[in-house]
Amino acid sequence: MADPRFFRLAGPFDLGEIATRIGAELAPGADAGRRVGDVRPLGEAGPDHLSFLDNKKYADAFAVSRAGACVVEREMIDRAPPGMNLLVARKPRLAFARAARLFYPEPEARPVRHPSAFVDSSATVASSVEIEAGAVIAAKTEIGARCRICSNAVIGEGVVLGEDTVVGAGASISHALIGSRVVIYPGARIGQPGFGFEPTPEGAVKFPQLGRVLIGDDVEVGANTTIDRGSGPDTIIGRGTMIDNLVQIGHNVVVGENCILVAQVGISGSTRLGNFVVVAGQAGLAGHIDIGDRSVVGPQGGVAKSLPAGSRVMGSPTMPMMEYGRVVAALKRLGRKGK
Repeated sequence: MADPRFFRLAGPFDLGEIATRIGAELAPGADAGRRVGDVRPLGEAGPDHLSFLDNKKYADAFAVSRAGACVVEREMIDRAPPGMNLLVARKPRLAFARAARLFYPEPEARPVRHPSAFVDSSATVASSVEIEAGAVIAAKTEIGARCRICSNAVIGEGVVLGEDTVVGAGASISHALIGSRVVIYPGARIGQPGFGFEPTPEGAVKFPQLGRVLIGDDVEVGANTTIDRGSGPDTIIGRGTMIDNLVQIGHNVVVGENCILVAQVGISGSTRLGNFVVVAGQAGLAGHIDIGDRSVVGPQGGVAKSLPAGSRVMGSPTMPMMEYGRVVAALKRLGRKGK
């Protein structure tokens, strides 16, 4: 059960409305007018709850579940207990995620400005923006409608935020143009100088970092993630990309649309990722390489050279996933022989 101290429940909803909103259809015999008050896992759900089944390993739990309604694949209809109302979806987990967001929507911005916040007089801030305690909004910024600027966040001079964007507590943004419906989690750092130096006999000379960070619509930037601004070219994060916590993105990097970057990934400067690329946890990408569309880099992968579209690699240095599996198996066999 979601703790009401932290989550606001928006239900109940009719099953017919839920089906329409989540892209499912009612199974034969389901009651479109049946009211459902909340979402719960199979084992915890009761007659007032909606649950889901997307893994046949839990078919036995499904068969004895007390859930009043459940999202399932069509082939599981005959396994349902008597009286359960079924919503049929090709991807039950995705449909249930949409249902959970229906019951527990993200909090909307309130047009409130805390007296301890500082907003420069030259900033353009929509009247519907919520600004929490201790936030700082510098000169010449532009903040779109219904944004939320959380406690102690700092929005630097000239930054632009699109509509419905959330900037988490303690995050800082500079030298950035950010789209709509972007979520920036607490402690993120966007737009700081990239790590660029020219070595000399007397020591390193800082290379000017004169670019920006451009972030498209519907992007998420995880807690304590850092995105450096470009050195001349911009650092670009494409629409719909999801970035986990503690990710480092160097200067001039271009990340395509709908990519997924998992925790502790590091991407060196001037590397380019295509669309729908997945980089798993703790993987590292060298600088000045290209990663093709829909490529997958496995956890702790070390990518030193460009990859064509559709690559699936892991290991350090990376190799195709199938080959990596054979190498690991061979090493295990050698280890056993050495005993």
